[in-house]
Amino acid sequence: MSVESTRAEETATPAGAPAMIQATDVVKTYDTGRVEVHALRGVSLTIQRGEMVAIMGPSGCGKTTLLNCLSGLDTIDSGLILVDGADINRMSDNEKTEYRARRMGFIFQFYNLLPVLSAIENVELPLLVSGTPARAARQKAAAALETVHLVEWAPHKPGELSGGQRQRVTIARALSNDPAIVWADEPTGDLDSTNADEIMDLIVDLNRRHIQTFVIVTHDERVAARCHRIVHMRDGLIVDGVAS
Repeated sequence: MSVESTRAEETATPAGAPAMIQATDVVKTYDTGRVEVHALRGVSLTIQRGEMVAIMGPSGCGKTTLLNCLSGLDTIDSGLILVDGADINRMSDNEKTEYRARRMGFIFQFYNLLPVLSAIENVELPLLVSGTPARAARQKAAAALETVHLVEWAPHKPGELSGGQRQRVTIARALSNDPAIVWADEPTGDLDSTNADEIMDLIVDLNRRHIQTFVIVTHDERVAARCHRIVHMRDGLIVDGVAS
């Protein structure tokens, strides 16, 4: 198979998939006390179930704010956000936390792993916090590490792992609850090009096999090119790529 046909296969949006995320006229303003920052100025966006979407734009354009608002990590001033049909902004903080624990996974640039815990303990920790019994949490954590090809590194602490391995642990943690949506904020930003390519290979493969929705904030055009669609932002607005 040629490189061109492989890339076309990677970037073909799943046909007939119902919307996983529906944002309509979302507004978010931060008031610092001295100045108002209009982070989102009426953003509307639809993301399909099983779609991989990259969000790109200059620093300060609202990319991470949009991800945080869509995932319920941050509140909005006005507008509507439906995640798999659920209006997350009508949920209480506890309901949002429970919904994220059951339905979402998160991957960040700097791993956010606890250095005193082993790889498998880092992966199982969110499961334990959300009430999963210890035996089941350990089994799910081991399965997630197997998915990212790190079973043999399960007893090792983050300081004993390479950057690429640490990010694989982060991905395993994000996948441990079998989420419908995975949010990723600069998932390759702290990696060299070789490790970045390997992480994106893994993410693309997971998307193919599990039909999970991935929303990826990135500055890296190579990362964005692996997604089904690229959404460009500027000054708190989507300027390109809104159609799905």
